[in-house]
Amino acid sequence: MTPETPAAADQPASRTAGLNALAGRPVFAAVLGAAAIAFSGILVKWANVEPATAAFFRCAYALPFLLVLAVAERRAFGPRPSSQVLLAWLAGIFFAIDLELYHHTIRLVGAGLATVLGNTQVVFVALLALLLLHERMPRRTALAIPIVLAGVVLISGVIGGDAYGDNPQLGVVSGLATGVSYAGFLLVLRHGNADLRRPAGPLFDATLSSTIASLVIGLPLGEIDLVPAWPAHGYLFVLAVSAQVVGWLLISVSLPRLPAALTSVVLTLQPVASLLLAMLLVAETPSVLQLLGALAILSGLVLATVRRRGVQPTTVDEPEFG
Repeated sequence: MTPETPAAADQPASRTAGLNALAGRPVFAAVLGAAAIAFSGILVKWANVEPATAAFFRCAYALPFLLVLAVAERRAFGPRPSSQVLLAWLAGIFFAIDLELYHHTIRLVGAGLATVLGNTQVVFVALLALLLLHERMPRRTALAIPIVLAGVVLISGVIGGDAYGDNPQLGVVSGLATGVSYAGFLLVLRHGNADLRRPAGPLFDATLSSTIASLVIGLPLGEIDLVPAWPAHGYLFVLAVSAQVVGWLLISVSLPRLPAALTSVVLTLQPVASLLLAMLLVAETPSVLQLLGALAILSGLVLATVRRRGVQPTTVDEPEFG
């Protein structure tokens, strides 16, 4: 049977049918995606490997799955413009930096608080969009910034003496740097993914770029171990499939199709779940003040993402961190 026959032509469409079906149920897809990503920090902690090693395998193990979907999208919709491919590759470099910083933050302040700090990207996206793209900052985002900063101070342990983490002050610095690099990744990837019908192609390009960049970052730091011992490989494989493939694809197809109020709920669900799961599964014990700081950051996140009824977004809602 030749590639031109109808049966063969239908194969790419059938491979993307699942994503299209989930796009029709965006609330279910968004919640499922948030749940998949919520375990990211815990899986990294269970793997117990160097930060760059975790970043490398999270991306490398995801590539075969994303490649199948990316090829199906290309056959169904044609090739993407080379400019968008280059932007996706640039986004992958930002993502590798983001993962390296995130994994260091996990070591410094724990998986739960590291994930909450990473979600400050919502504020940084607005700031970078204002400074670099001259996009107007929503008033709610401006109001959210001091709330988020207050939460950051509380998590750092500057106030109170029983803060959780090996070095919460340094953890806050790396956590905020995580938010900045993640914001850069999202802004670049947004411009490299102009066609919402095919999220897998840009994600594959960015993930491949991030795999290479993780090696470039990790080798000079002595953080790359290409043969981590079992069960580290198992945890890293689950991390790649659950977060980098399933979670990212579900979030990417669902958030642009959700009402603003539901978007804010989904954006908050993942860091809340990560914080609670870290306390339950890896016995993390943030102090009361750190928990209040996490609550402040999450409140600022909600404030920054909720819009008044009837106000249309000027940009696509960004995925949460994980």
